[in-house]
Amino acid sequence: MRSGPEAPVEEPRTSSEPGAGAAVEIVGLAHAFGALEVIDGLGLRAGAGEVVGLVGPSGCGKSTLLELVAGLLEPTGGAIRVDGDPSAAGRLARCAYMPQRDLLLPWLTAIDNAGLAPRSRGASRAASRAAAAPLFERFGLAGFEASRPAQLSGGMRQRVAFLRTLLAGKPVLLLDEPFAALDAITRAQMQEWLAVALAAGERTVLLVTHDVEEALYLCDRVVLLTPRPGAPVAELGSPSPRRSPRSAVVADPAFVALRAEALAALERGAR
Repeated sequence: MRSGPEAPVEEPRTSSEPGAGAAVEIVGLAHAFGALEVIDGLGLRAGAGEVVGLVGPSGCGKSTLLELVAGLLEPTGGAIRVDGDPSAAGRLARCAYMPQRDLLLPWLTAIDNAGLAPRSRGASRAASRAAAAPLFERFGLAGFEASRPAQLSGGMRQRVAFLRTLLAGKPVLLLDEPFAALDAITRAQMQEWLAVALAAGERTVLLVTHDVEEALYLCDRVVLLTPRPGAPVAELGSPSPRRSPRSAVVADPAFVALRAEALAALERGAR
């Protein structure tokens, strides 16, 4: 499988501020499901166009955090502002959320799955396909436009899901473990591919992952979280995010040292 496109991804632009991301501000965030506290006192700021990773153990509230930012849930404490708007409706209007599973509709072709966002806004099927078609070559999907999800590899399905997320045209992308279901080789290829896609765009991105190496490679900054209830234990900047080839980046002594520092911080937070 191809590891990534040769040229930068030409992303759709947002309707309100072409080519720009939107700042995400989280202040004193707390959330509980009944008596179960999942997030406690979390603060975070992602500047417009910044890629921020969130890493922590299972159950520490990472996925819940993305749902809160997206406006799918309302926090039980604290505040979340996206582009200055604290309302759930305002956050939902500015955020595109890609969950862990690709959730492609099995009865639709790849290009129709990718074009679901414009279709949901009232565009015709022809117009939605026209919006998606130019990006299929850049996303390494040329020739698979008419394929059903069952005919695609796991990596291709994730590319279609990511393209669908981009075509939502939102300034903030929320990516929840986008490669968790893939084997190690395909995951490494997809990380390098996503690095190209993120470097070419100006969206603000929050990336949730269990993989410290993935976060340090793809993100400008990485926030490390404690076990439930999730709270920040450390924040690290990547020495050289999103460079290629990935194999050289992750073997660089500075990267190896930072990965060790991140793992040590996670271990401290678990005590």
